[in-house]
Amino acid sequence: MKIRTGIAVCLVLFSAMQVQADEPLPPAVAHIASQGITIIKKIKGPGGMQGWLGQYQGMGVTIYLTPDGKHAISGYLYDEKGNNLSEALFKQELYIPQGRALWKKMIQGPVIKSGRDDAPRKLVVFADPFCPYCMHFHAAAQPWVDAGKVQLYTRLVAVLKPQSGRYAAAILSASDPAKAWDAWEQSGGKKSPAPGEKTPQSVVQALQVNQQLMDEAGANATPAIYYLNQNNELQQVVGMPDEQQMAAMFGPK
Repeated sequence: MKIRTGIAVCLVLFSAMQVQADEPLPPAVAHIASQGITIIKKIKGPGGMQGWLGQYQGMGVTIYLTPDGKHAISGYLYDEKGNNLSEALFKQELYIPQGRALWKKMIQGPVIKSGRDDAPRKLVVFADPFCPYCMHFHAAAQPWVDAGKVQLYTRLVAVLKPQSGRYAAAILSASDPAKAWDAWEQSGGKKSPAPGEKTPQSVVQALQVNQQLMDEAGANATPAIYYLNQNNELQQVVGMPDEQQMAAMFGPK
């Protein structure tokens, strides 16, 4: 399975942003914006040009107004050394802040916690009960969890099999979901609480929230793992991490 990392996960997070311009847009800029671009803020462009930062279908967009005020240009901006100034702007103004906001949502609500609350590192993992890579990751993480260095926040989702939802609901409905999940993972999917006749509404809602967050993060496979790096930037790994990625997210044993 191909593994993706980095703050690119934040590309899909901006549809919820509601922005009101401080002043009416110039007609040329307004014409471009009318094609579905949400204007975020006004920015300073090079050479005295006026600019606007926006987003379109989750992607950052810049629009610049020519000095005559009659023409607008949308696209990437490069300097004389070939540096992409637009991507740097998108990262600082959009992707990093929205990644931090998403992280706060991920660590709240219906999570299964493994490890000490005072662990210096925390990770969120979206997992399906029938995902073999999730079981491998769970086992690989235990040395750091047991040492008190990492706390895992597991959010169960049902994406692989028709019965995934039933087993995820049974685990979340257990008197101790963390123990039930650990037993399931360590047994290779052989030890599971008996599914109830009716799933509590709170558990149904928890699974829905987990799926919504996973969709918002742009992940389409499990395990989908998230953590903040040393710069407080959201990072994503989809699939079983390799040794280098494990070291980056967990630190030394």
